[in-house]
Amino acid sequence: MSDKLNICLMNDSFPPLIDGVANAVVNYANVISNGLGSTTVVTPSHPDAEDDFPFEVMRYKSIPTEKWCGYRTGYPFSSSRLQKLSNSGFDIIHSHCPFASTVMARVLREKTDIPIILTYHTKFDIDIRRALPTKFLADSAIKLVVANIAACDEVWTVSRGAGENLRSLGYEGEYYVMENGVDFPCGRADSEDVEELRKLYGLSEDIPVFLFVGRLLWYKGLRLILDALKKLSEKNIDYRMMIVGDGLDREEIEAYTKEIEIDDKVIFTGAVYDREDLRVYYTAGDLFLFPSLYDTNGIVVREAAACGVPSLLIEGSCAAEGITHGRTGILTQDNSDAIAAELEFAASHMDEIHQMGQHAMDEVYLSWESAVKRAYERYLIVADNCRAGQTHRQESVISEDFFFTMNRMTGAVQKFRSLPHSIRKTGRRFGKKLRRRSSEKEQNSAALLSEIPTDDYTKE
Repeated sequence: MSDKLNICLMNDSFPPLIDGVANAVVNYANVISNGLGSTTVVTPSHPDAEDDFPFEVMRYKSIPTEKWCGYRTGYPFSSSRLQKLSNSGFDIIHSHCPFASTVMARVLREKTDIPIILTYHTKFDIDIRRALPTKFLADSAIKLVVANIAACDEVWTVSRGAGENLRSLGYEGEYYVMENGVDFPCGRADSEDVEELRKLYGLSEDIPVFLFVGRLLWYKGLRLILDALKKLSEKNIDYRMMIVGDGLDREEIEAYTKEIEIDDKVIFTGAVYDREDLRVYYTAGDLFLFPSLYDTNGIVVREAAACGVPSLLIEGSCAAEGITHGRTGILTQDNSDAIAAELEFAASHMDEIHQMGQHAMDEVYLSWESAVKRAYERYLIVADNCRAGQTHRQESVISEDFFFTMNRMTGAVQKFRSLPHSIRKTGRRFGKKLRRRSSEKEQNSAALLSEIPTDDYTKE
């Protein structure tokens, strides 16, 4: 077959909505369409979308759930869209989300018999268990999503740890580790821009600057960072901490910083969307702190490496894969005392930290061009295997009830994640009460799901 493949990329989020997976899809599409083959991105409709890209974007109906979480929930049962996709001559369907996108991918495969690849980017079970108030409902939702993943012809994970997480949820098939890349060029940002930023925030050359970039959510390890910094302050070790980003827990995180009296050393910059500006922030830091056990890949670790900044990570975490302690980064235990000890070392050994940063740039950095070219080589193998009837799919017929359950469950997760922490705690207490009423579990679960709207759609 020809080496020029026509790839259908599917994801539930896409610009103007930005997250790590949406960024991955944009980069896949850019690299593929720049000489490797052709591609179409298929994603839910958005009223602010302009889709001025060098590749085709096809949108389908969506549910307006922005007031809950800033995202829209896709409703991909569109006969006109499916018919158009069926006639597009795709060789591969690559879904980057196990929810609505993979449902649509499976329906499209029934019409075309082309293979589906699913990339497992995120530990979705954590969000589901946080969002749904009963163990019964959460277990059912996770089982449903795992079945959706198992129905694909091939499963990729962004790290080995992500694959093992998927296995722990009941997935029994094979998976291939296919790492994500970084859209930063390899090299530090312009020195004049960095100096201007340091002046803006009063960052002195002789005081270590620690850095965090990402969504401001407690489960990203931010409490560990703040508690460790408090220990440094108690020892009169000077430092500055830049926290770049925004998120649902920002208000609580800022309040906790004041509560433990380190707010004079911690700078909350807010979200930085411009990629060149973000490179300046990375370059202004000395050590990137990312003690997250949630993230499956940690693109931010490679972004920091691109700018010559090493990372402090939890030993054994997915984000720590590929990092060598003392050479390309610092690996530590999952507690504030251990992190504080490493930060104290870093504060007094900045030359060694900067050497680690150079090693990280040379050995950890991975461009999107390299990452997608490796993925494209696998596309060719998957397409050949499908033509030869050698696939691993565990297919089952998709009913409309299956889709509605997936749709409502996705909306419930998004809605719950958008709630303030105090309300989420109340929801969990309510869930405990529900669990004590075993005879009423199904009725209560159905009632909760019924609150998610399914009839207010954005047109195609």
